[in-house]
Amino acid sequence: MALSGKLTKKLVENLGAGRHGDGNGLYLVVDPSGARRWIVRVVVKGQKNKKGGPLRTDFGLGSADLVTLNQARERALEYRRMAKQGLNPRFNAQREVPTFEEVAQQVHIDRMPTWKNAKHGRQWINTLRDYAFPKIGRMPIDSIGQPEVMMCLAPIWTEKHETARRLAQRIKIVLDVARSKGFRSGENPVTVVKDSHALPRVKAKPKHHKAMRWQDVPSFYADLRGRKAMAAKALMFTCLSGSRTGEVLGMRWEEIDFDNQLWVCPANRMKTGEEHRVPLTEEMLSIIEPLKAMRSEYVFEGQKRHRPLSNMAMLMLLRRMNAEGLTVHGFRSTFRDWAAEVANVPREVAEKSLAHAVGNDVERAYARSDLLEKRRALMSDWSQYVASGRAVETE
Repeated sequence: MALSGKLTKKLVENLGAGRHGDGNGLYLVVDPSGARRWIVRVVVKGQKNKKGGPLRTDFGLGSADLVTLNQARERALEYRRMAKQGLNPRFNAQREVPTFEEVAQQVHIDRMPTWKNAKHGRQWINTLRDYAFPKIGRMPIDSIGQPEVMMCLAPIWTEKHETARRLAQRIKIVLDVARSKGFRSGENPVTVVKDSHALPRVKAKPKHHKAMRWQDVPSFYADLRGRKAMAAKALMFTCLSGSRTGEVLGMRWEEIDFDNQLWVCPANRMKTGEEHRVPLTEEMLSIIEPLKAMRSEYVFEGQKRHRPLSNMAMLMLLRRMNAEGLTVHGFRSTFRDWAAEVANVPREVAEKSLAHAVGNDVERAYARSDLLEKRRALMSDWSQYVASGRAVETE
């Protein structure tokens, strides 16, 4: 039979900041940040405080995200019974500790609003699902130490080092959250494993997206021009703008200022997390203006109405054009090489065109301009070269 009190599940989820009583010494504490936790206030029989009065103490019962209202009431009742017997709950209570998987799933839910996109959110939990849950998922969160961390990391540390590095980071976050909620104490074992160099040092091999030589782009672009598929239109625009696949495919009409020949890509679609302005050349406009007749929400509409083109569409087109091994992302590198070898523009102009951060934090704090007009001239020259149908001869 469930215990009763003043609070309800709905109140627990919606009450604002403050301390809210349920009765019998149980309180829901809501922090200004929105974090919710349970505490119980008890008077330990026969024990005195420093002033000689009854020993009245608050005890944490865990996060309201992990401990339900009924569980909090049951634990509060257990604490009161111990206090009436003269037992201090701090040393005698048997806490119900969640498993590693339970905490990890809750962390994933809590962080959903912060994910850059749904794909990143899935990747975060899937890494733990594949490499941590099978080994430590059912273990109580307070029993996970260095051996358990090593059990997860060691099998993939050298073979899949980048995955292992991300796994370590995510395990550390879960354990840190558990500590903040009172389920763990002491140093994070992931930190200890790293600092002790218990795992071998792995020299990361940089992976580069295979790119087309800039000398070959005009003839390739001429081939694209003769194709009617939406993927060809999107790939042409991507090549000319130097943008990333997701930035282009997610482009909506309201982001385009035709009067000022400008495309403003919002921060939530940018890798840097900052809004990026892209100057539109005449060639770019000639690609997208005819697409307005489709009256779609997206500039490059896919097979489904008002849905963007698949992020695999351009890559599959490259393969059909026998450009095996090349990647869409590689055209950014192609543009960068051309900017350095032919256009000979300052580094910061080329880097800004690719929406790369330039300089250290101090330099970026002072260099607030996005060099739009200089980039406009650069992109115009690039468009004219790409659309020329012939390569520039080099010495």
